[in-house]
Amino acid sequence: MKIVFTAFRGHFSDSPRAIYEGLRARGVDADITWLSAPHTQAGFPADVRTAGFGEPESIAALEAADIVVSNDHIPLDWNKKPGATYLQTWHGTMLKRIHNDVLWAPEGRLAYLEHDIARWDLLLSPSSVSTDRLRGAFGYAGPIHETGLPRNDVLSSPRAAELRAAVRADLGIADGQTAVLYTPTWRDDLVFNKTGARDFDFPVDLDDFSARLGSDHILLLRLHNMVMDRLEITEGSAVRDVCGHPDISLLYLAADILVTDYSSTMFDFAITGKPILNFTYDLDYFRDELRGFYFDLAEAAPAPLLGTSKELVAAIADIDAITAEHAGRYARFRDTFTHLEDGAATQRVLDLLFPSGLPTDGKK
Repeated sequence: MKIVFTAFRGHFSDSPRAIYEGLRARGVDADITWLSAPHTQAGFPADVRTAGFGEPESIAALEAADIVVSNDHIPLDWNKKPGATYLQTWHGTMLKRIHNDVLWAPEGRLAYLEHDIARWDLLLSPSSVSTDRLRGAFGYAGPIHETGLPRNDVLSSPRAAELRAAVRADLGIADGQTAVLYTPTWRDDLVFNKTGARDFDFPVDLDDFSARLGSDHILLLRLHNMVMDRLEITEGSAVRDVCGHPDISLLYLAADILVTDYSSTMFDFAITGKPILNFTYDLDYFRDELRGFYFDLAEAAPAPLLGTSKELVAAIADIDAITAEHAGRYARFRDTFTHLEDGAATQRVLDLLFPSGLPTDGKK
């Protein structure tokens, strides 16, 4: 059996990684290839066979595969082998409109991606509220399975505290230091209409952050993979660049507070039960002109929306009071969007892929 994994066009991450590690832990007998990129190659384990994303060897691997697992479109020209299964895990719960539902997209881009959607055999949904949105956005008529996302299983793991301590130690976060993870989403105009190599305007007032919160707070910056090369970090600032960290789930464990805007990270992080703040400084533009939303964020968010950096820093400073005041909102948010995230999504997906049982090598 031949299996090809790919995530974000060359990363060793996300739900495909969780499924791969689930297969390895169970001793599955398979010929496995990961699609990689030059800048991500170092993040793959030494014993993982890779093929360069878009290179001839990656096309050959895809066309020979019995199973293909991806968390995003595979924008390559390849022919799926008859009888092969293409599992699309997608990469998060959607607030932002996607694919056919977006307000704007570059000419021809969606039509090109339709060729990939036509290959899908199974699509995962992270929650019951996402299922119909996924089907409508992609125009997908095949089976959708409400499994939760395998990438989030680690957040419910019995080893969560151990992993948190290890990641914090690796990042140099001291005991008692509050780690604020900032995960802004990407903006279509920044990606498709970029004017230079470094044109991402950082909206957080770092001087105010440091002055108000002191050295016992650090800001872990995790830009979206589509724009992670678009900002230079000033040495000595309160910001620590974690864009290159291989697994954002481990950053969720290491962090004490999440700050985001419209990213799907808010839904994943809610599994931890730790505070979430939505810094929505360009809300009207993003919602009404750039991308559009599937639901009213102000109504559904786990805490009130924050429109300025000053409001954000004040909220971080007063996080215990905000958490207590809006506990009901947070609970509703979790009930709506994380009801399937029980730590067993990977096993449910393996059961889908191998309904007759896993083909093992007898070593496990």
